Amino acid sequence: MFVKFMSILKFRYKRRIIDCIFVLQTKTNLPNIMMKRKYLLLTILSGFISLSTLAQESDQQESNVNLERLYDGLKNPWGMAWLPDGRMLVTERSGEILVFKNDKFTGLKLAGVPAVVNKGQGGLMDIKLHPDYKKNGWIYITFSKPVGDLASTAVVRFKLKGNQVTDKQDIFEAKPALNADFHFGSRVVFDKDNYLFVSVGERGTQPKVLELDNDHGKVHRIFDDGRIPKDNPFTAQTGAHGSIWTYGHRNPQGMVYDATTNRIWEVEHGPKGGDELNLIEKGKNYGWPKASYGINYDGTVLTPNKELPGVENPKHYWVPSIGPCGMTIVTSNKYPEWKGNLLVGALAFTHLNRVVLDGTEYKSEDRMFQGKGRFRYVAESPDGFIYAVAEGPGSLFKLVPKK
Repeated sequence: MFVKFMSILKFRYKRRIIDCIFVLQTKTNLPNIMMKRKYLLLTILSGFISLSTLAQESDQQESNVNLERLYDGLKNPWGMAWLPDGRMLVTERSGEILVFKNDKFTGLKLAGVPAVVNKGQGGLMDIKLHPDYKKNGWIYITFSKPVGDLASTAVVRFKLKGNQVTDKQDIFEAKPALNADFHFGSRVVFDKDNYLFVSVGERGTQPKVLELDNDHGKVHRIFDDGRIPKDNPFTAQTGAHGSIWTYGHRNPQGMVYDATTNRIWEVEHGPKGGDELNLIEKGKNYGWPKASYGINYDGTVLTPNKELPGVENPKHYWVPSIGPCGMTIVTSNKYPEWKGNLLVGALAFTHLNRVVLDGTEYKSEDRMFQGKGRFRYVAESPDGFIYAVAEGPGSLFKLVPKK
C-alpha cells in the first residue's frame, strides 16, 4: 500500500518522503517498530502541511524560466568560462576543453591541455579567467595531476593562441601526492584583490584534514602567480603550510565569490548526509571529520559530534545528501526574483538548488528542474544568462527567462 502511495506522487514529493525515511533511519533510539511506524507517519503528515506551498513556489519559479538544452554530447562536464571574443570553454573530466560559440559546439577543442589522471573522481575540473584577462590573458584550470604513480589536486595557468594552449605555468600542487582516486575538490575563485582561492578535497586522509602540515581538506589562498601572501593565517606557524586559508573540509566541489559583499561561499559533500553550505572565513576550522551531520555509508556512527567548540558550523546542511557541486551567485537583471540567490548544482537529487540568503544566513531553498541530470556546475555568462552543465546525460543548458 505504501509503495502504491509512493508511485502516484510527483518526483519532488518522493524526495520529501525519502528525506523523512532517512531521518527515521537515524532515529536509532526509538524503542520499537510500532513507534517507528508512528514516527514515520507523523513525519510524512507534518511534511505535507508545507509540501503544497513548496511545490507551488517551485513550479512558479520554473514556469518563469525555460531550461533550454543546447547540446547533449557531453560526458562528464565540470566547468565553464567565457572568453571576451564570445567563445565559451567547457571542461570535460577526461581532460578535454570544448569550444562553444553562439550557444553551439564548434567541433573544436583546445590543444596542449596538461595531462590529467582520468581515474575515479579525478580528471580535469574547474576553469577560470583571470579578472584582468583582457590585459594578461591568463586562464586557470584545476585538475588531478599525475605525480609518478600518484596524483594531486593542482592548478595550472596558461594563455591561448587561437585554440592552442601556450605559456603553461604550474601555480599550485596539493602535497603530499596520494594514490587515492577520489575527493580531489576542486574549484577556484578570485576575490576583489585578485587573490586566488583553491578548494582541495581530503582524499580520504580524514585525521590529517585538521592538521596544517598538508594541503588536503583545505581552502588555499595564493597570489595569481602561486606565491603565498604573508598575511595568510598560518604563515608564521611552524610546520604549517602557508597557503592554507581554512581547514576541516571534506570534498568542496563548489565555491563562489560574492563581489557585492566580499564573501566566499562554499559547498562540500558530506558522507551519508551532512552536505554543507559554508561561509569561508580566514583561519577557521570547519570540523571534518570530528564534527559532521552525516553518518558512515554503512549506516554506522561517524562521529557523535554535530558541533564542537572552535568549529565553524555550516550555514546550512542537507540530510540526506543532495550532492552539492558547482555554484554561482545571481547578479543578472534577467532574473530579478533570483538576484543575490545562490544556485547550486545537485548531483544526487538531479536538480538545481536555489538558495535564498538573509545576509550571512541561510533562509530557504527551492529545488528546480528535478530529474534533468546530475548538475555539475552553474554559472552566469558575461551577457547575464545562466548556463548549467550536467552529466547523466551530459548536457549544456541555458536558463532563458520567459517574456
